[in-house]
Amino acid sequence: MIQDNNIQKLFFLGIGGIGMSAIARYFHGRGYTVSGYDRTPSPLTRELEQEGIGVTYSDEVPADLQEPGARAYTQVVRTPAVPEDEPIYTWLREQKFDICKRSEILGVITRSLRALCVAGTHGKTTTSTMLAHILRQSALGTNAFLGGISNNYGTNLLQDKKSDLVVVEADEYDRSFHRLTPYMSVVTSVDPDHLDIYGTAEAYREAFSEYTALITNALVVKQGIPLIPRLQPGVRQYTYGVAEGQEELPDFYADRIIVQDGRITFDFHTPTETIADVELGVPVWVNIENSVAAMAVAWLCGVRADELRAGVASFRGVYRRFNIHVNTPQVVYIDDYAHHPQELQSSIDSVRRLYPDRTIIGIFQPHLYTRTRDFAADFARVLSSLDEVILLPIYPARELPIAGVDSEMLLARITTPNKTLVTKQMLPTLLRSRLEQDARGKVIISLGAGDIDRLVPDIKRLIEEHNG
Repeated sequence: MIQDNNIQKLFFLGIGGIGMSAIARYFHGRGYTVSGYDRTPSPLTRELEQEGIGVTYSDEVPADLQEPGARAYTQVVRTPAVPEDEPIYTWLREQKFDICKRSEILGVITRSLRALCVAGTHGKTTTSTMLAHILRQSALGTNAFLGGISNNYGTNLLQDKKSDLVVVEADEYDRSFHRLTPYMSVVTSVDPDHLDIYGTAEAYREAFSEYTALITNALVVKQGIPLIPRLQPGVRQYTYGVAEGQEELPDFYADRIIVQDGRITFDFHTPTETIADVELGVPVWVNIENSVAAMAVAWLCGVRADELRAGVASFRGVYRRFNIHVNTPQVVYIDDYAHHPQELQSSIDSVRRLYPDRTIIGIFQPHLYTRTRDFAADFARVLSSLDEVILLPIYPARELPIAGVDSEMLLARITTPNKTLVTKQMLPTLLRSRLEQDARGKVIISLGAGDIDRLVPDIKRLIEEHNG
């Protein structure tokens, strides 16, 4: 394991993943020799190569791993997304290299610093990135391993050797978050997901209960979610939320919310003070809740009121989290990572609040056969609230096809009459026809966690060319 003083090199299987790349950058910055494998090149792998990190896309084992004695000084880190039969992975196992999961390495890091972990089905990336930005802008500073690219910093890794804090996205997939040692943690939601791993909603929520037993200082949990914490003695528990007529207010909450002229402001309440007129740097309704969670943890760490207000106002969001690419009187184009029914609902609701009088066209790429199968009814219900639905084929990621589970099955369940299934190649022609019919008063939003992000530049260019 990496604590071994003999370790000089780290090799990452799946280095192009957002979480893996952050850890690769962390160790590269600390003087280790870092390289890795990924199946296909991407903007992220190209950035790693520009930073001096070697990336191979071939099944051939890199020569440096075949050198005599390489096994003794090399730590291999893998992501569960890499298949068991991947040739390089198979060779490394046969040669008896020390192979650990990404979560194990992250666990080691969280034991060496005060870890501020953000867990939950939804909102992890935005909340953790917002928390990291608030801390970075404060006198405390922070390190951070983020699940997305921060628009403020253009990276998924923040390093501050003077700070003993680290912000970490606590991923529940494959029970990875059970490897962490949180100093404080947010839990945003426990809506069932990853049922291919957990089997049932009850088992999924039980994993979050087990996770809370690892916290050493404080838990900040969204008010009303069905979570039964198992806190160690002395660990404090707080609730957070948006004040919307409930009988009992959370410990941290937002009220006096004003949405006007594309801006959102609110008052932030803590157990002992009120910070008035906080302005969201990314004025999306769901970010009110995310910012309350982030501000709560920052406030508990000792961030001042003026630093909290400045941090939230200057937050510029996360790549693919409700990014507005075109904003004209004719057409607004938004791209969002939402891939779970509840996330889709939040995105669509945010669009409705911001643009109540516009026609909303959603382009959705389902992510994983199992998720599509398990939540087909919920996906259909949420997508039916759009004025028009454009479906793409399912992005399989790590999975093999499941008989009867495809986008055609989902399309049949959607009740809105304006619905279409197209390939990625057919999409530009369809969008062009929609723009030519009537370009005024439209919001186009692309949604999904697969490779739909590769289409964003072309969609943006198509809309800008049409607008002249």
